[in-house]
Amino acid sequence: MSSTGIGEGQAELSRKQRREAARAERKAAEQALAASALRRRRLKQLGVVLAVVVVGIVAVLVATGGGRKSGIPQAPGQRAVDSEISTELRGIAQNGNVLGNPAAPVTLQYFGDLECPVCREFTLSALPGIVQKWVRGGELKVEYRSLQTATREAEVFKAQQVAALAAGKQDKLWDFVETFYHEQGEEDTGYATESYIQGIAKQVPGLNLSAWMSARGESALANQVASDGQAANSAGLDGTPAFLIGRSGGALKRFEPSSLTESGAFDEAIEKLVKS
Repeated sequence: MSSTGIGEGQAELSRKQRREAARAERKAAEQALAASALRRRRLKQLGVVLAVVVVGIVAVLVATGGGRKSGIPQAPGQRAVDSEISTELRGIAQNGNVLGNPAAPVTLQYFGDLECPVCREFTLSALPGIVQKWVRGGELKVEYRSLQTATREAEVFKAQQVAALAAGKQDKLWDFVETFYHEQGEEDTGYATESYIQGIAKQVPGLNLSAWMSARGESALANQVASDGQAANSAGLDGTPAFLIGRSGGALKRFEPSSLTESGAFDEAIEKLVKS
């Protein structure tokens, strides 16, 4: 084998090792989030009566096939989160993968994998506060970018991320992304089938499904997913969610918040950049 071939093989092995290491770190983060969630639930318990009610509700959900783990999106209009997502995003400009005023002075790049449970926690807990305080006010724009971590199959990862970018052609990427995270299934169960992806799209209000399906075949979108991965690699990002932040138009720096479920660390970083 030539020295070039050996070098390429070593580079590929190194990338694989980094992905596996990042996967292990993400698993540890998921366990920490789960432990934190358990503590919060215990603090919120109101006694035996409430516990019985909760158990009854869970039993009904299981019996009817409900819940996030099923990986089967519910029909439009049947989920309270439809209204939640619409309320969060209503009136905020979207342009492709960008949420917020294109001229916002600060940019936050959010690298995610739609099957990543920790991305789900961030998107459902910390992100809404960031959007409400900074994006809605015009001081911050958020760019969603793709980085494969949780999704095992490269083709599945590309299919779901391209589907999000295709929704972005209609300025609906963030609606698609947030719906996917709300509906996210159990990791490593293979739930993200073509039927599942189309089910997510059907829940996005106002999305032209015919145009969306057509856009999914555009090579430029697949190239964008690949480009995002290269950008993440260049920035030394190997886990999700991962962030780059800085003044718009300038160099962005890696940002590692102290919490992914609260917006405080993000607020401090954004405020400092807004005032700079």
